[in-house]
Amino acid sequence: MRTKPVLLVIAHGSRDPRHAATVHALVRRVRSLRPGLRVETGFLDFNIPSVHGVLESLAAEGVRDVVALPLLLTRAFHAKADVPAVLREAPPQLRIRQADVLGPSPLLLSALERRLHEAGLAPADRSSTGVVLASAGSSDPEAIAVIANLAREWWQTGWCAVRPAFASASLPRTEDAVRELRELGCARVAVAPYVLAPGFLPDRIARGAAQADVLAEVLGPAPEVARVLLERYDAARIPALAALGA
Repeated sequence: MRTKPVLLVIAHGSRDPRHAATVHALVRRVRSLRPGLRVETGFLDFNIPSVHGVLESLAAEGVRDVVALPLLLTRAFHAKADVPAVLREAPPQLRIRQADVLGPSPLLLSALERRLHEAGLAPADRSSTGVVLASAGSSDPEAIAVIANLAREWWQTGWCAVRPAFASASLPRTEDAVRELRELGCARVAVAPYVLAPGFLPDRIARGAAQADVLAEVLGPAPEVARVLLERYDAARIPALAALGA
């Protein structure tokens, strides 16, 4: 029986210790959902173990098949350049397949709603509440378009309005989107951070939400996020095994 490929979760890393702690909490939830799957974590920067170090260790153990999953919500620079670059430096005996990024996914919308409800919004508040979908931001037009499309899709589920906002590289900022929803006449304004872990940019989102009524937590180890990780792993793993005749 062929061994399942190892799932290597690739996180960006941060000087903020909350970032790595949240990534590890998410990985623990993934392991709890699929106990027979080996899941490892590597960081591109700031934290250990590094992606390269994990790949070296796996190769030394005799592991051959790896699914590398970027812990990213959009296909921006890190997914298109940084992750492929570090995977190209992997030991040659490893067969590595890069999984897709997490977003977009209906499960992530469910996770956003979970966080808003945990922050105090009730289902009955939906039609009178404007939501700021606040992401980290990117200079990549594809990534910005994904966030804008997600905001439109979410608005169609019954919110008063949904506006995208960005903590860096793009406009509008969170505080500008909050102001716009106030002017639009929404009875209350909520900010939903579309980010996976705490850090510098999520803190900027939080500061921009100072005039909002509700600020949700980051997505973090929400069960829906863990399920998306496993969906992306399965989608990458099955073609890889088919190619190997498994």
